[in-house]
Amino acid sequence: MKSDFECTCREVHADAVELVRSNELATTTLRSPSEPYQTLGDPTRLRILTALSAVEELCVCDLSLSLSMTQSAVSHQLAVLRRTGLVKYRKLGKSILYSLDDAHIQTLLEAGKEHVCEIR
Repeated sequence: MKSDFECTCREVHADAVELVRSNELATTTLRSPSEPYQTLGDPTRLRILTALSAVEELCVCDLSLSLSMTQSAVSHQLAVLRRTGLVKYRKLGKSILYSLDDAHIQTLLEAGKEHVCEIR
C-alpha cells in the first residue's frame, strides 16, 4: 500500500535536485540555527519571550510575578534562552534586566502566533 506522500513520479528533476544540494547546509551548520527553534518549542519559554516582547526589559522578579512562576524557574528558563541567543541581559545597578536579543526574535514570535491563528 502506497503512502499519500510517496512520489509516484519516475522522472528525476536533475535541476531541482542540484539546486537543493547546492543550497543544503552542512549538519554542523544546521545544529546552530535549529537550537532556537527547539528552545521555542517549550510553552514556558514562549511565555517568557512573549512577556519580554510586550515590555522590552524585565528583571527576574517582574517576570516571576507576571507569569506566576518561581524566580528559580524563571532564572532556569532565562539561562536556556540566553544560551540559545534568544534573550540578552544588561546590568543596571544591582538589577539584571532581560530583553529579546534582537528584532528577529520578535518576528519569530509574531509569525508563530499568526500561524496558530490561521490553523485554528
